[in-house]
Amino acid sequence: MSRPGNKKTTLVAPRRAIASGPSKSRKSAEQSAGSRRKSSPRRKPSRNIFVSLFRWLFGLVFGVIWWIGIRVTVLVVLVLAGSTMYYYSKLPPAIEQVDGRSRGSVTMLDQTGNVFAWRGEQFGGVIRANTISPYLKNAVIATEDKRFYQHFGISPRGIASAIKINLSAGRGPLQGNGGSTITQQVGKILCLGNVYGPSSGITEAEFEKDCRRSSLLRKLKEVPFSFAMELKYTKDQILMIYLNRAYLGAGAQGFEAASQRYFGKSASAVSLAEGAMLAGLLKAPSETAPTRNLGRAQDRANLILGLMLDQGYLTKAEADAARANPGQLSAAAATVAGGYFADWVMDSGPAFLIKGSLEDVLIKTTFDPRIQRAAETAMAKIFDEKVKAGSKAEAAIVVMSADGAVRAMVGGRNDSTAGQFNRATQALRQTGSSFKPFVYAAALDLGYRFDSLVEDAPITINVPGSGNWSPQNYSRKFEGTVTLTTALSHSINTAAVRISEAVGREAVRTVAKDFGIGSDLDIGPALALGTSEATLLEMTGAYAGILNGGRSVTPYGLVELSLQGEAAPLMDKSGGMGERVISEFSARQLVYMLNQVAETGTAKRALLPDRKIAAKTGTTQGARDAWFIGFTADYVVGVWMGNDDNSKLLGVTGGGLPAEIWRETMLKVSEGTPARALPMIDPLSEALPPATLDTGAAVQKDPAQNILEEVLGAIFGKKKR
Repeated sequence: MSRPGNKKTTLVAPRRAIASGPSKSRKSAEQSAGSRRKSSPRRKPSRNIFVSLFRWLFGLVFGVIWWIGIRVTVLVVLVLAGSTMYYYSKLPPAIEQVDGRSRGSVTMLDQTGNVFAWRGEQFGGVIRANTISPYLKNAVIATEDKRFYQHFGISPRGIASAIKINLSAGRGPLQGNGGSTITQQVGKILCLGNVYGPSSGITEAEFEKDCRRSSLLRKLKEVPFSFAMELKYTKDQILMIYLNRAYLGAGAQGFEAASQRYFGKSASAVSLAEGAMLAGLLKAPSETAPTRNLGRAQDRANLILGLMLDQGYLTKAEADAARANPGQLSAAAATVAGGYFADWVMDSGPAFLIKGSLEDVLIKTTFDPRIQRAAETAMAKIFDEKVKAGSKAEAAIVVMSADGAVRAMVGGRNDSTAGQFNRATQALRQTGSSFKPFVYAAALDLGYRFDSLVEDAPITINVPGSGNWSPQNYSRKFEGTVTLTTALSHSINTAAVRISEAVGREAVRTVAKDFGIGSDLDIGPALALGTSEATLLEMTGAYAGILNGGRSVTPYGLVELSLQGEAAPLMDKSGGMGERVISEFSARQLVYMLNQVAETGTAKRALLPDRKIAAKTGTTQGARDAWFIGFTADYVVGVWMGNDDNSKLLGVTGGGLPAEIWRETMLKVSEGTPARALPMIDPLSEALPPATLDTGAAVQKDPAQNILEEVLGAIFGKKKR
């Protein structure tokens, strides 16, 4: 502002150019202000206390976990390493691991030397990864562990995949697929190095079941054991153990035994289709065994061929060719015959050699597969054509030679697998009228003849403790005076009882036992009518004694027993003909009488078109058992029919369906063989000695008053002819 009179120039600040950025002086001012703010104390801005606390806790926990994790990891590594080295030190050489059976096996040969049956776990001999068929080796790798040669004992990828499959199927993570490598499977087969001992308190089957049980602890133990095997053995040695120890159904342990069992050839010679079938058995050997279900085994083989194709082990053309020509069973395996016979040989032979031996046993037998097929076919035909559908009735057949050599055995309607109930050897059943030949055998050997007379009339015997007993004939009629031949051919009950009482029951019992009826025999008068029990094998063997001229017979199937690989046998046949029971003349008379049973009596339905037969029927009280036992000059065939629960048969007698089964069997057995004459008397052209006793009047008397019994007992006590 200027005053009047004192005029001064107005001060004006120079105009500043507008700069693009803050002026230097402003920057300085701001910096100065900032310095003042820093230097002057002010309150810090507030922070979220929860975020800070979380960060602190997270850091603490992470640090603790890291601290523990490092130490746990180190501990796990040390434990794993220690366990691995422990198992490593315990593992024997690989070759000692290839056969882990605690008992030997039994291989049975038929009468021509061909294998027809196996028992126990078969071991065909050591095979190696480089000696088996490459088809088989590749099939096993493709099926069980396609990365076998790349991993170090376990496959995390495989385990994770198996757990995923199990969970998706609604199972537990360790139930079902296990994702185990071949190495782990070998560890399971070896039971992680544990060896079964009889003193362990459990059976071997229970021990093996426990070894194969899946659990988290066992899976953890498999890891160091697998590592130890990978360190101790080469890959091919591990595979060798697997190829020799894997169970493949039908008692076959290892691929060599399985190849021999199913295809009759070595594992080194199997085709692509056969190798795929064998590899397919690893998952479920009992269910997919080709001897049990060939179609299922072939379907499984097709899946294996698909895996091999996908993994590059074969071309599509090779896979198609293998599918077009699937593996087929060998003749011996396909027959699946003689199971009941084989069981009987196992039970009747020396247990310490057959069942208790640690060695592999070879048994030559009397078995004839042609006759076995004849018996099986005959039974099936009669049941298919003559027995009502749904019937529970059972039957059994035994075919043997006159010296007791058993040629065939059918123990029931179903195909035999090891251990089934054998009605031919194990079923004790009442014999009915099939027992009567032993009554007449005793009489003939004491001086009666085939044409001696006996009274067919009512008879009553007082049985102490039971009262009066009056046997009845099946026809409810009486013939009067008849010959012994007529009495037997018409199966007259009263006549058989009179003869038994005349010669003495003890004489009858002795003859029956000497002929091979080993069970307890009745002591009462009903003994003559077959109220005692016997097996079909015993009865057939007893009739063989009649055929061979009156000598006892011990049925046998074992001809020679030896250890596999050794030429010298350990034992020879286990049975055959024994001592004389009745005279040869008595036996020839009895054969004639049995021939008349077929020609004119109750066994007519079984007559053959080209040769003579001798036979006897038997039907027990209440029709619970029906028997037909007879023979040609070459073979004795016994047939039994009944219900397992001992219930009544409907419309069946010994001269009916059992006779038809007998005839069908004998027709096929005799086919192509020359007819030979029966060893019997010829009353029309042969001069026969007279009876040595006046038997006609004696047998007409009431047995209770027959004083002849004491005399005959004294005679019988002398040395038999």
